[in-house]
Amino acid sequence: MNYEFSVEKFTDTYRELEPLYRQHYAEMQERLKGDGVEISPYNPRLHEYGEACERGDLLTFVLRIDGVACGYSNVYLTRDMHNQDLIAQEDTIFVTKDHRNGVGKKLVNYALDELRQRKVKRVLVSAMTDLRVAKLWSRMGFKEVATQMIYTF
Repeated sequence: MNYEFSVEKFTDTYRELEPLYRQHYAEMQERLKGDGVEISPYNPRLHEYGEACERGDLLTFVLRIDGVACGYSNVYLTRDMHNQDLIAQEDTIFVTKDHRNGVGKKLVNYALDELRQRKVKRVLVSAMTDLRVAKLWSRMGFKEVATQMIYTF
């Protein structure tokens, strides 16, 4: 298989990636539901994503295999409020089930290389859809420094 990684504009790729966004969201909904957390249906704030993209605050990493999109990651760039370091916050990262064979690690490494080149100091990620991915990130050098919790009304 021919893997291709690229950084593209969210506004240019959304239509192509929308089925993957919906699939990812559905998997996340199902996993959270299993933990007793119900979340609203998929309804992204596309205007805000577009504005962040145009400002350069949102990077979209795309994974294609033989020219077909099968994974992506959206990452926000911002300045740390406490020290002004350039940091990256993963918004989403997803690889379709039929391609979860190590290519996700390659996508993460591609994104890390790009973020390193942009002088990012720290990258924050959270395992939400599949908690097992945290083990992969740990093996890649990520450190567990917090616990994320949800309170629903």
